[in-house]
Amino acid sequence: EFRPVEAHLRFLRTLGMNAVQLTPRRWLNLQEYQSKKIMADHGVAVQRFFVADSANDALEAAQRLKAKEIVLKAQILAGGRGKGIFNSGLKGGVHLTKDPKTVEQLAKQMIGYNLSTKQTSKDGVTVKKVMVAEALDISRETYFAILMDRACNGPVMVGSPQGGVDIEEVAVTSPELIFKEEIDIFEGIKDHQALQMAKNLGFQGALQQQAADQIKKLYNLFLEIDATQVEVNPFGETPEGQVVCFDAKINFDDNAEFRQKEIFAMDDKSENEPIENEAAKYDLKYIGLDGNIACFVNGAGLAMATCDIISLNGGKPANFLDLGGGVKEAQVYQAFKLLTADPKVEAILVNIFGGIVNCAIIANGITKACQELELKVPLVVRLEGTNVQEAQRILSDSGLPITSANDLEDAAKKAVASVAKK
Repeated sequence: EFRPVEAHLRFLRTLGMNAVQLTPRRWLNLQEYQSKKIMADHGVAVQRFFVADSANDALEAAQRLKAKEIVLKAQILAGGRGKGIFNSGLKGGVHLTKDPKTVEQLAKQMIGYNLSTKQTSKDGVTVKKVMVAEALDISRETYFAILMDRACNGPVMVGSPQGGVDIEEVAVTSPELIFKEEIDIFEGIKDHQALQMAKNLGFQGALQQQAADQIKKLYNLFLEIDATQVEVNPFGETPEGQVVCFDAKINFDDNAEFRQKEIFAMDDKSENEPIENEAAKYDLKYIGLDGNIACFVNGAGLAMATCDIISLNGGKPANFLDLGGGVKEAQVYQAFKLLTADPKVEAILVNIFGGIVNCAIIANGITKACQELELKVPLVVRLEGTNVQEAQRILSDSGLPITSANDLEDAAKKAVASVAKK
């Protein structure tokens, strides 16, 4: 299973690389079978598979595969499927079997039931589809990725003969096992570059050329689908002498949606909370949490810091809501509308650091939202940065019961105190 975006960025910093920074509307989420279909369509070697949405379809798929062994995988976006538990009583969202009938029996306990993993809520996520794939033995695992790197103004290949584990740990404990190769964005990947990376990954004999061919196909995929990252872990070899991409994580450039319409149409929003999908309509990133202090910020890092400092001061954040960079008054209004619709919210903490964000736009949006929505909960605002004096004047002249804060810690303390008073 793959780590979240923040972990990838930490990994890149470990390598001394700066990942390209984007302001996406939201991360595009694809199911495993969707990513593998995209790869297969571009000539990348993946396991043969079918997708089923009923136990009968799963049985037919297993029979059509005619494989020595079959792997059945529940299709949800959350990680940790293998150790998850279904509310049907079945343990594990990934199963191996040689009998197509067993596939049918397992699928009956998967499809339509909720699978709970370490990355889902307590209630889990409803499984609507399963992937029925040919199970292949892996004789050796390596790691391979292609990603955009600001430091070299283009794509970089990163590989390690040590695959199937947390690559961040390898970078720290055995940095000599991490290989990097810059690719000229105008000239593309050269044959000798692909072959050298295959050698660095430890492929030998005929497998070396096969791995190099797969690396070139992965690079072509990377370019054609406007990816910012294609990470294959494990990029492995089988006892029969095949080089196979056993699992992959693809990150897309959301700014390229206009020319990748088919891929973006696959975006699986079904596992999101309805409020998350509503937020996405207004270019807001929203994640619901269990607390009662709503967080309204700009920037994912600041959002996480705000949630942390609320917790450190004895409070509980109700959400993570990131405005991003291109803020408009209408967005601020919609953000308040979403926050106030949550009955758990007993206070709102606005924490804006204006770099490319104009604080006055935020202030105007806040006053309009408070007046039109007749805000009933305490509101604590901390603004800093571009046009902050004008923003503070707008809030002060509004006559609204807004509590101003000097810095982040002051804001958190005042927000927690406002809830305690109630």
